Formats: sequence, C-alpha cells, structure tokens
Amino acid sequence: MSFTVVARYRTLPGREDAVLAVLDQVAAASRQEPGCLGYRVHQGTEDPRAVVLYEEYATEADFTAHCDTPHFRRQVLGEVVPQLESRDVVRCAPRPEVSA
Repeated sequence: MSFTVVARYRTLPGREDAVLAVLDQVAAASRQEPGCLGYRVHQGTEDPRAVVLYEEYATEADFTAHCDTPHFRRQVLGEVVPQLESRDVVRCAPRPEVSA
C-alpha cells in the first residue's frame, strides 16, 4: 500500500514562475529520497497561479521523513510558502478495492 499527498498551492500574483522553478528543484531532489515513488509538479492550464503537487510514497513515514529534509525545509517552507496566497495539503491512503 502506498501513501499519497496532494498539495494545492495558489501563488501570489506574478510569482508562479519563481515558485515553479523552486518546485522543479524540490521534485528532482525528492525523487531521490528513499520511499519516494513519484513526485510531479503541475500547473493549472486555466489559472497559471494554480499549482498542484502529486507525491507518492511507500509509507506515511517516508512522507514524514521527506518533510524533515533540508531541501523541504529550506526550499518549500523558506522559499515557496512565502510566495503563496494559499496552501492546502491532503494526505491520502488508497481505499481497498471492492469486487463488483
């Protein structure tokens, strides 16, 4: 079973390019972490200030470890968050499959 995180950001006006540049670096570093199964950065097609991160980890503990990395603390919390109008993070676990 995996653990998924969906983060929805809305950048401050005119800050989307700066935020995306940092998030591209964070994604590359995060993909190298133990337990990281995937880390994708998306930008809204209708609203370029909308940014969605789709992160998948082997376990919730792997995500917790990700949040303790220097690149997360420095780049996400220190550089990205101050450039956001809003930030919503949803932690998800897959539901069991039901037979029809």
